[in-house]
Amino acid sequence: MYKYTDFDSAFIKERNAQFRSQVERRIDGSLTEDEFKPLRLMNGLYLQLHAYMLRVAIPYGTLSSRQMHVLADIADKWDKGYGHFTTRQNIQYNWPQLRDVPDMLDALGEVQMHAIQTSGNTIRNVTADHFAGAAADEIADPRPVAELIRQWSTDHPEFQFLPRKFKVAVTGSPNDRAVTKAHDIGLRMVERDGEQGFEVIVGGGLGRTPMIGKVLRDFLPREDLLPYLEAIVSVYNLLGRRDNKYKARIKITVHENGLEDFGARVEERFALIRPQFTGVDQQLLAGIEADFAGPQFKSAPETEYHDARQHYPAFRAWSDTNLTEHRVPGYAIVTISLKAHGATPGDATSAQMRLMADLAKRYGHDELRISHEQNVILPHVHKSDLPSVYSALKAAGLGTANVGLISDIIACPGMDYCALATARSIPIAQEIATRFDELKLEHDVGPLKIKISGCINACGHHHVGHIGILGLDRAGVENYQITLGGEGTEDASIGERAGPGFSADEIIPAIERLVLAYLDLRSEPGETFLQTYRRLGLAPFKAALYPEARANAA
Repeated sequence: MYKYTDFDSAFIKERNAQFRSQVERRIDGSLTEDEFKPLRLMNGLYLQLHAYMLRVAIPYGTLSSRQMHVLADIADKWDKGYGHFTTRQNIQYNWPQLRDVPDMLDALGEVQMHAIQTSGNTIRNVTADHFAGAAADEIADPRPVAELIRQWSTDHPEFQFLPRKFKVAVTGSPNDRAVTKAHDIGLRMVERDGEQGFEVIVGGGLGRTPMIGKVLRDFLPREDLLPYLEAIVSVYNLLGRRDNKYKARIKITVHENGLEDFGARVEERFALIRPQFTGVDQQLLAGIEADFAGPQFKSAPETEYHDARQHYPAFRAWSDTNLTEHRVPGYAIVTISLKAHGATPGDATSAQMRLMADLAKRYGHDELRISHEQNVILPHVHKSDLPSVYSALKAAGLGTANVGLISDIIACPGMDYCALATARSIPIAQEIATRFDELKLEHDVGPLKIKISGCINACGHHHVGHIGILGLDRAGVENYQITLGGEGTEDASIGERAGPGFSADEIIPAIERLVLAYLDLRSEPGETFLQTYRRLGLAPFKAALYPEARANAA
């Protein structure tokens, strides 16, 4: 993984000292809250419903065990003993005291972490496939490119006051696990005639006006990446709406101007600035790639793994759902579910963080990843070590065998924390998971992604859920709309609204009716919910959701 240079360390130290002074002036009253707000947002500090919230960047989701240990220490020392992993591969602390935030940032700086550009109208944390560098289907590890983009975008003088926040995602696999088509810019590594390059997707995004990104370039050579990105963001910076924040994202810019016109402007800008990129960026990328060299993989018998699968049903169930094929024979990618039935999706206690760090150190070549699906990944574990890893995880409440199943729910913090939320998300996720655990149906149901947002901003990605749930306020009462058929992969689609919303008391029975209807409708046990929905369309699912409408029609 990338290691800070002396410049990086000095930059973070100076930035933290600057913010410490700003905090002191806010506390003594020299700065009003209105004056302080843009300063704190530049350093990832929000004022939420009950307290401040610090959002810490985990660039492209990669952590070392030492970094995870420090995240746990911060949770204990300055928060309430836990952290919340987000859909942007960040971690959030929901209860810090303002006076403690500079100390938190200094502690992060000691392990080469920060909270810069996790907020504000700038280029946010660059995300990547959480299986990067390990996946068997990967063309190349996208993280060096993500790191190059991070360095280019951090404090970029032209892009600190964009019309709106700006998000970039990178994947090195044809199987998109980074939701690239729902980003302002999505980059997919592709190969053409033996040369690696990028498919460039622009104008994706969720929120109040969800859109799937469009292909701006089907093949961009690697050496053209930074100048082309700079051209895109420059054009957006000039054209983007600043009169209405709801129409300020690049998706609206592309929609209002048309992809052809927007693309022509980008190409014109690219031709102008390309000569200024003399190859220094590629030299930098080559150095970064050296930091991401793979670990020294071991060879060992797999007997213990196969024996455990044969003799221990719980381990077999866990290995069936929580393991993914690794590019190196004898290894597996382990997804640690932060979705125990009834738990808050994405939350991990400090003790759990330390355990995951220790497992990474002992069994996982000292690497962890955070997924946009709010789980933690051990990307490199030899199969001979998997029984020991599972045993330790199970003892810590982290051994739930549900990755990709109905209880592996993405959920934003909702009205329990967020000042923007219009409904609760966490209790709904907990109740759905608990209900289907009681029914003992989730393994029979199979792959099914439920995503829940507590407001129209869609931080829970509900638009691209197979079942999406949006919580809204209807005359002071929480109301939950259901969308169906969304997907966040290379075959991305926006879900279709099923009909009127449901109250908090009605939403769990509604989801149950929906899933039971799917089990009756699927053509055979291997047909997934999404496949069934795409085959049959909305009508039979709508009939299951609204049986009273069907009865009235009869």
